[in-house]
Amino acid sequence: MQETRQNRISRLLQKELSLIFQSQTRQMRGVMISVTRVKISPDLSICTAYLSIFPSEKGEELLRNINSNNTTIRYDLGQKVRNQLRIIPELRFFLDDSLDYIEHIDDLLKQ
Repeated sequence: MQETRQNRISRLLQKELSLIFQSQTRQMRGVMISVTRVKISPDLSICTAYLSIFPSEKGEELLRNINSNNTTIRYDLGQKVRNQLRIIPELRFFLDDSLDYIEHIDDLLKQ
């Protein structure tokens, strides 16, 4: 029963975080941020989000910027999900480099 609730809340947070990042990156030309995966702790207090950033050269810089604006993002998220969640979880962002890894494997296989 608990896993079902966690999955439902994870999907909700993933959708809302992707909308927040989409609205913020409209101002920056040539940058796209997508939320690939969201995991939430069993007590719903910590949300771990994995971000895929295009172009990947700007990934580390944008991730530092996102982590420095963590409180603003959490506030925006709270405004969107305040009717669904009682407590807004603490946000943790990590870079999802699985696409770069897949591209590297494809390059190795082509050689």
